[in-house]
Amino acid sequence: KWLSMHFGGYAPKMNRLISTMSANESSESGCRSEVRLDNSTCTQKELSVTPSVISMTVGIFSNSLALFILAKSYNRIRIKCRASFLLFASSLVVTDLLGHLISGSLVIFVYSSRKKWEMFDPHRIVCGVFGACLVFFGLSPLFLGSAMAVERCIGVTRPIFHSTVLAPHHMKRLLVITWLLPALVAVLPVLLQRPYEVQISRSFCFFHTEKPKDWLDVFLPLLFSMLGLLALLLSIVCNALTSCVLLQARLRRKHHCRGTSYHTEMICQLLAIMLVSCVCWGPLLSTTVVISESSCERCLTRATDEPTSLTLLTVVRMATWNQILDPWVYILLRRAVLRKIFKLSHCCWGSTSQDLRLPPPDTTIKSIT
Repeated sequence: KWLSMHFGGYAPKMNRLISTMSANESSESGCRSEVRLDNSTCTQKELSVTPSVISMTVGIFSNSLALFILAKSYNRIRIKCRASFLLFASSLVVTDLLGHLISGSLVIFVYSSRKKWEMFDPHRIVCGVFGACLVFFGLSPLFLGSAMAVERCIGVTRPIFHSTVLAPHHMKRLLVITWLLPALVAVLPVLLQRPYEVQISRSFCFFHTEKPKDWLDVFLPLLFSMLGLLALLLSIVCNALTSCVLLQARLRRKHHCRGTSYHTEMICQLLAIMLVSCVCWGPLLSTTVVISESSCERCLTRATDEPTSLTLLTVVRMATWNQILDPWVYILLRRAVLRKIFKLSHCCWGSTSQDLRLPPPDTTIKSIT
């Protein structure tokens, strides 16, 4: 009536315009509520599965090549300290390879199913396996890297104790422990009846971090993050101590034996592994700690923190690069490869080295290694 009194013949057009605007607003609000409540993707574009396939293919190729190189070196080397290091290194590469095969297959399956978890996983079995694999194949490389750092630190700083007390069967027991502890953390949510849940991006499953029911929902992700951060911290301390001891021995020129070159090569590989782990896994572990601490505050609100979920998805993708970059440490940081690089640089800069009267490349390599 108000429209007919003031606008006359334009009243029907105004009614249609108002009804159209209200319909659009209701559809948008319905979409937003559906995203918040049902974790659907009505406003998001479906991501392609191609990047996951490429990442999985590159990871399998890289770890297979590194495993071949390490197995060949393990059969050729008869030095005890080198054999222990190669045992842990091969186990690390095998773990990364299995992580790519299992986790990559689950990712491809989820994307090929258009991330409709309610359709292909009504009992949350796939989600539980997915979350457990993410935790296990995330903590295992960190624990293996820290175990390798501790073993090298003892071998360099206490060589007599390492050669007399740490027998090969002790190294194998330590290897089993570094696998069992991540497996226990991975199955702990299932044992405590706190199953993994599909995240807002619907791309992966992780701990229950939103609206925690009790202290267990906060404790489990904190346990995962703190164990990973402690493993990184232990690696940093042991590698720093080992590097200082080797550098001090080089400066004092107390060691002229061939075995010292193996120590130098191994510590270079450990430093590279530690750097890759810190860059790839550091953001995820720290983000999980922040999310766990702020989850109690978000449980009082009804809205979901969508920027936090996007940040979690980004750091998870960063963490997957750890399994791709780890094998290239053993592929590139080898004495044979470094020797070829020095020779190639000597050929390219031969005239410059002659002008500066630099020593030949073989002498330079021996002095470095």
